[in-house]
Amino acid sequence: MLMRTTLTGLLLLAASAMAQPPGPGRGPGRFGPGPDPGPFGGARFLGAEAGMPGHVVKNAPYSADVVTETTQTLPDGNHIHQTTSVKMYRDSEGRTRSEQSLKTLNGLAPNANLPAVVFINDPVAGANYALNPTAHTANKSTWARPAVAGEQNRPLGRGPGPGPGRGRRGGANPNVKTETLGSQMVEGVQADGTRTTMTIPAGQIGNEQPIQIVTETWYSQELKTVVLSKRSDPRMGDMVTRMSNVSRAEPPSTLFQVPVDYKVSESARQGRSGPRQ
Repeated sequence: MLMRTTLTGLLLLAASAMAQPPGPGRGPGRFGPGPDPGPFGGARFLGAEAGMPGHVVKNAPYSADVVTETTQTLPDGNHIHQTTSVKMYRDSEGRTRSEQSLKTLNGLAPNANLPAVVFINDPVAGANYALNPTAHTANKSTWARPAVAGEQNRPLGRGPGPGPGRGRRGGANPNVKTETLGSQMVEGVQADGTRTTMTIPAGQIGNEQPIQIVTETWYSQELKTVVLSKRSDPRMGDMVTRMSNVSRAEPPSTLFQVPVDYKVSESARQGRSGPRQ
């Protein structure tokens, strides 16, 4: 009973978060003087698709394993190394599916017996689903679809374009330097690299010396997503997120549907119907 209650609570939390639009200045690839939640945001098991999907990537299907490795060095020289893996799918209509075991979640699910969970993001129907394959249950949350469709949130972060190298409302940030790294093959796809170095000046957060945070991303124009992301932050450690086992084949349509034998509960409709700016 306790395990069922815990898992149900996590699924409801996930489904609720997926229905919420991201706040200003937030989302994958966010940079700022405070700790960055990483490519998957604050709740990593929600994957890249957390938030109301006002933008949709069409005609770029794929499936891949998204692996995140974090390494933190403690003052005594000890190291903490953690690895999480999410199976990701996207079809030609922009629907996405992510699969992950709850037992890999740091702090959220310490019980190693917790099963895998599945999250389906269906921007066509305007709905998200959090599935419990063990109990054959699902929680559905919906939102008011935007009037204008564009490009979907990217699994590993932002692609080329305005980003951390620009200050708020158009001004250049003197503490952020962005450089291009050329193009190379990453997991069988061509990707363009960008390195961003952000410096936190001495004294800004109580630091005696300047702190440099270096982020490197490799963006695939073919997949319309970042396929490799590296981040080094002296305060948080190192994080590497990469796609592996990439397939460009169209995933089966059944992956984006709730099985007929699942019992579906529904959350309140959220979001707004106007176009996103």
